[in-house]
Amino acid sequence: MKETKLGVIEAKFADIIWKKEPIATAELIKICEKEFGWKRTTTYTVLKRLSDKGIFAIENATVSAILSRDEYYAKQSESFVEETFEGSLPAFLAAFTSKRKLSKKEVDEIKKMIDNYGE
Repeated sequence: MKETKLGVIEAKFADIIWKKEPIATAELIKICEKEFGWKRTTTYTVLKRLSDKGIFAIENATVSAILSRDEYYAKQSESFVEETFEGSLPAFLAAFTSKRKLSKKEVDEIKKMIDNYGE
């Protein structure tokens, strides 16, 4: 898998595309000028970087997602658990809940996910 981690500004930029896709590059340039104060070249540079990471595609001056926002963050979560907890979801949950109490609703949601996975 290509390196797909995003910095803070890249994530904000990606969110704009995910919310408005497919989006014309001209419209994206205008939005980025207003939101970030970027010049056209900066928008193209960041867009190319995210395209090279396999997140977005540019075709006929239109940008669309290769990975949806949910797919992107799911892959990031999987990578985090794999790299940090040797792929152990129970170890991740133990670490996550060691300083934070789960509400009854959260526990019920997790149980439901486990039950549905087992079916």
